[in-house]
Amino acid sequence: MANLASQTDSSLMILVLAAGMGTRMKSKHPKVMHAIGSKPMVGHVIDLGVSLGAETCSVVVGPDMEQVKDVARSHFSETELFVQHDRLGTAHAVLSAKEALEKHDGFVLVLYGDTPLLTTDALNGLYAELKNGAHVGVLGFEADDPTGYGRLLVDDEGQLVAIREQKDASPEELAVTFCNSGVMGFRTEHMLSLLDQVGNDNANGEYYLTDVIELARRQGLKTVATLCSEQDVLGVNDRVQLSEAERIFQNRKREEVQRNGATLIAPETVFFSADTEIGKDVIIEPNVVFGPNVVVGDDVQIYSHSHIEGAVIEARSKIGPFARLRPGAEIGEGCKVGNFVEVKKASVSKGAKINHLTYVGDAEIGADANIGAGTITCNYDGFNKHITKIGANCFIGSNSSLVAPVTIADGAFIGSGSVITDNVPTDALALTRAEKKVYEQWAARFRKSQQRLKARKAATDT
Repeated sequence: MANLASQTDSSLMILVLAAGMGTRMKSKHPKVMHAIGSKPMVGHVIDLGVSLGAETCSVVVGPDMEQVKDVARSHFSETELFVQHDRLGTAHAVLSAKEALEKHDGFVLVLYGDTPLLTTDALNGLYAELKNGAHVGVLGFEADDPTGYGRLLVDDEGQLVAIREQKDASPEELAVTFCNSGVMGFRTEHMLSLLDQVGNDNANGEYYLTDVIELARRQGLKTVATLCSEQDVLGVNDRVQLSEAERIFQNRKREEVQRNGATLIAPETVFFSADTEIGKDVIIEPNVVFGPNVVVGDDVQIYSHSHIEGAVIEARSKIGPFARLRPGAEIGEGCKVGNFVEVKKASVSKGAKINHLTYVGDAEIGADANIGAGTITCNYDGFNKHITKIGANCFIGSNSSLVAPVTIADGAFIGSGSVITDNVPTDALALTRAEKKVYEQWAARFRKSQQRLKARKAATDT
C-alpha cells in the first residue's frame, strides 16, 4: 500500500530495525516475517509509521533477507532499504541507514520489526514531545515485572536522565518499574553526532542506542520519556511470545469490530486478519475464521464454522454454516452460500443461491440463479483452468457437473444428474441422463442367489 494516512508529514521519517534472524524462533525465516493477524510483523510496523503520515520510511535488514525487502516495499512502495552486514548492536543498526539520515531534516522514529502491537496513540505521544522541543525521546511502560528490562530514570522535572540496564542498576534503581521499550525518537539536527559518539566498551562489544541518552544529557540536550501500555511494546522473540501477541491482536480486533457495529456471538472463537473489514449490523456466529483480504458489507450474516479468505461479501448475504470462500470469491447483494459450499475465483450476482454441497470455481453466476446440491463446475483439465458462465435466473439441478469452458444462458434449466459439456441456450432445458430401465423382480432373484451361494460356502467350510 502506498500510504495509509490522509496526509503525509514531510518532517517525519520512520526507521525500522529488522535485521535480526530470531534464532529463538527456531525457523528458517527471519523473525519479522512471522505473522500476526495474517500480516508479517514488519508489515504491521511499517503500516503504523505510514498511518502517522511519515513521508519517508527506511528499513534495516540483514544479509540475504529478500523476503523482508519485498514485504517492506509492498507496504510502502518507496521504502529505502539498508543492510546491516555485521550485527553489532542497535546503534550500529541505525547507522546502517546513515545515508537516509544525512538527507532527512526533521524527526526520526526508530521502531522495531518485532513489536507488531504498537499503536498510533503511543507514537503520537512520543512524536508530540519531539515537536515540542525534546531532542531525544524514549517510549516507556510500567512493567508488571521489570526483571530484565532497562530502567528509565527520570528527574523531578520529568526529564529522562538515563537508561540503566538491570545488571548495572543500584538497589534503588532496580525498584523502578518504568522500563525501556527500545522505541526512540530524535530530532535529526543532533542525531548523527550523538550516534557517532556511541562506543562499544561493554561485555558484548556492541554499540547500544540507549547510550545516546547520557551523551545527549552531557551536551545539555532535552531528553524525555513518554508512557505507553506494556502490551503496546511487547517484543516477539519466540513462538510463545508470538502466540501471546496474536492473542492480544485478536482481542483488540474483536473489540474494534463490535464497537463499529457488528455482533460477535462468541467473540473468543472468531479470528480476524489485520485487514479484515466488517460492516454494520453484521452477525458473526461462533468459530469463523477470516483470512487476508476480506470485506464484508452491512447486514451480512455469517453462520458458524465458516472460513473466508480473499473475498468480498455484499450487503444482506448469508454465508454458511460450514462455508468456504477462497480468494477471488465475490458474493453479491442478498446471496446465499450455504453449508459445505466452496467458492473460488467466482462472482455470484445479486440474489443467487448456492445452498449446499457445491463447488463453484472460476465461474460467473447470474442474478437470482439457483445452484442445486452437489453441483460442480469442472474448471480444471489437468493443465489449465476454464470459466463456467451461468446466466440470470438459471436453475441448475442437483448433482450436475458443468464441464468448463461452458455457458448456461439466462433462464436455462439443467436437469438433475446431468453432465453438461457444451453451451445451453436461453430458457432451454438440458438433460444428459441415460434412459431408465426397470427389471422386474431382479432384486428378489439376486438376494436368493446370494443366499444359496452363502449356504453352499458354509456347508463346504464345515
